[in-house]
Amino acid sequence: MTKAEFKKLVENGPVILDGATGTNLQKAGMPVGVCPEQWILENPDIMIKLQEDYVAAGTDILYAPTFTANRIKLEEYGLADRLEEMNRELIALSQKAAQGKALVAADMTMTGQQLYPIGDLMFEDLVDVYKEQAEVVADAGADLFVVETMMSLQECRAAVIAIREVCDLPIMVSLTYNPDGRTLYGTDPATATVVLQSLGADAIGINCSTGPEDMIEPVEKMAEYATIPILAKPNAGLPELENGVTVYKTGPEEFASCGKKLVEAGASIIGGCCGTTPEHIRALKEAVKDMPVHKPLTQKRRILTSERKLVEITLDGNFMVIGERINPTGKKKLQAELREGSLNMVRQMALDQEENGAAILDVNMGMNGIDEKEMMINTIYEVTSTVDCPLCIDSSHVDIIEAALRIYPGRALINSISMEKEKMDKLLPIAEKYGAMFILLPLSDAGLPNDSEEKHAIIRTVMEQAIKIGMSKEDIIVDGLVATIGANPRAAIECYETFSYCKNELGLPTACGLSNISFGLPERTYVNTAFLTMAIAHGLTMAIANPSQELLMNAAFASDLLLAREESDIRYIERMNMLAEKYAGQERVLVPVKKAAADDQAKPGSQEGRSAIFEAVLKGNKGGILDEVKKALADGEKPDEIINHHLIPAINEVGVLFDKQKYFLPQLISSANTMKMAIEYVEPMLERNDAEQKATIVVATVEGDIHDIGKNLVVLMLKNYGYNVIDLGKDVPASLIVETALKEHAKVIGLSALMTTTMMRMKDVVELAKEMGCDSKIVIGGAAINESFADEIGADGYSKDAADCVKLVDRLLEE
Repeated sequence: MTKAEFKKLVENGPVILDGATGTNLQKAGMPVGVCPEQWILENPDIMIKLQEDYVAAGTDILYAPTFTANRIKLEEYGLADRLEEMNRELIALSQKAAQGKALVAADMTMTGQQLYPIGDLMFEDLVDVYKEQAEVVADAGADLFVVETMMSLQECRAAVIAIREVCDLPIMVSLTYNPDGRTLYGTDPATATVVLQSLGADAIGINCSTGPEDMIEPVEKMAEYATIPILAKPNAGLPELENGVTVYKTGPEEFASCGKKLVEAGASIIGGCCGTTPEHIRALKEAVKDMPVHKPLTQKRRILTSERKLVEITLDGNFMVIGERINPTGKKKLQAELREGSLNMVRQMALDQEENGAAILDVNMGMNGIDEKEMMINTIYEVTSTVDCPLCIDSSHVDIIEAALRIYPGRALINSISMEKEKMDKLLPIAEKYGAMFILLPLSDAGLPNDSEEKHAIIRTVMEQAIKIGMSKEDIIVDGLVATIGANPRAAIECYETFSYCKNELGLPTACGLSNISFGLPERTYVNTAFLTMAIAHGLTMAIANPSQELLMNAAFASDLLLAREESDIRYIERMNMLAEKYAGQERVLVPVKKAAADDQAKPGSQEGRSAIFEAVLKGNKGGILDEVKKALADGEKPDEIINHHLIPAINEVGVLFDKQKYFLPQLISSANTMKMAIEYVEPMLERNDAEQKATIVVATVEGDIHDIGKNLVVLMLKNYGYNVIDLGKDVPASLIVETALKEHAKVIGLSALMTTTMMRMKDVVELAKEMGCDSKIVIGGAAINESFADEIGADGYSKDAADCVKLVDRLLEE
């Protein structure tokens, strides 16, 4: 199937997907804990009958049961050597069921392993895993791909890149979101939509997370940004426990009624997930068959994203700053740190710039004495784990830009692409492949343009070439190419002409490097500020600048205010209030007489009342935490004081930020790992007797469930709080869990389950513990788990995340 054929199919929709596979197979006799793909191949008639029923009910696209048939998952069952054989046979089963009446989508999902830097799996290794499966199923005759039930935007990117490097078949991608509207890693539906459609996905959506009613708002949000069709595949409501069995109570008619609302909200591809049956799909088909199809946006919105935040660029919107600080040029101390492999200053620079109002951060690692590509990649990992700002990738080397874009977990900006033949020929296809925006630098092989007319001709040429290869003008920001006023008296005027031309005649946003204008002049801040305010009035959209220069930033906020831009009055007042609070009781100097001697240093010290150790944990400073601990020890602090007065208060504050959704999983894990390093360093120095040792806790993912992301984080957090944690891993039988708890005299058993199909194994543990006289408190958690389920199975408590689990355990042990 071609992408054009897929687009036409959806335009004639709504397109009907199938319903649940796993819950229906379990009803048909599939045991918990087996490899689903192997069981299906051993019982093919059951799978074929189910899919034939879906086709008869009106399904247009069947999901082939290749869901977890990737190398990493199959290795857990000792079946990796059968990957090709199994995938081919599973595609053939669905083709037999479809009988040409429905399309067959090769189904791919998470591997269960976490990507670096949170886990150990490297991005390129994951791409290879997905590519291996994609090659087989494409060759086996799949009509299209679906990448579903994803929690990580970066894993989605790996899958899309892998498939695109194998074939041109259409790709649908759907993620699963928590009740707070974000994935486990902090990505919201709008950000996922922008990133994945830019990368080349053909449909974007949501599945499994909730029942159909709760999907309406996320679908509406996606529709605001989507230039591709939207997919919705909800559960038949949320799972409930009834007579010891997990049930889904949303019946076919109610499901179909809600399905109509999803189509009205913007979904043009719709089906069912857990708990749905052919009857649900038949009712859904009948309900939506005559409904008009939502039309995706025909014009892109100019948006950059990180994994957790999007930044929209509009021609008449508020002025933005691209923070310029993460660049070793002229910064001797930063250069020295980079040569040592340290990214402490980079991390602090990122934090400072975000705090000071930068919307985007430029990252440049160009210097001698380091491997620039390796350092760029390491910096991307570090900065994206530290701040939410989208990144601008800045390098003079094409291969370094591509390496950075490949692993960047969002939609980045390239700085920059000119009309120089090598740059234009090589970088434009790279920008298109990875869905990046780019800064258009109006230079050619002949060098600088002689005048505004030549500059504008170069801009048009590069723009036309970008559009020719499949990009759009919404992917472009034009650099005004600021010259030095000392050498060219018309430098500023020519820039103003370019800003006006791009905005008013080409409909393009603009950027510039401010400092060039004043090169060689005294008191440059005044020149830069005057240039900036006039440039904004002529249409300048953003500038690459140092956001810690308050006069410059305040002038930009004031310019927006005077131009009556949306909410500029509120933004100006909030900034002034922030500065007043920041400088309360201090003398404030906006323009220093001379450049500060430490201008190239990261901001030292910490907030009042917070130690350097506290700050290191709070900001995930793994490279600096041990130095701060050693300093504290040298100053006479005792190891237990470091833990109780610095480390634990810091991780508590991280938990608060996580609860407030100011921190997400990457920051939580980064801080937890930083604390872990400190704990491991001081622990041998602690003088403890057995009475002082904290309780033993046994933790496991229950039998049949091979997901351990949440469980691993719980283990890490509990260890950081001093508990003796025995981690039994994943897919653990109830008997082993209870026997270990008895043997080790565990005060608490912690159970995790991600899937609705395995959550009942938690009840098995509760019942077996009672039978065997195990008095350990039992706490549970996982994506499908809630407080009422914990009450129903007789567990002692439920925690929604790792930070909450620590509080729960503390509370239970105090009772």
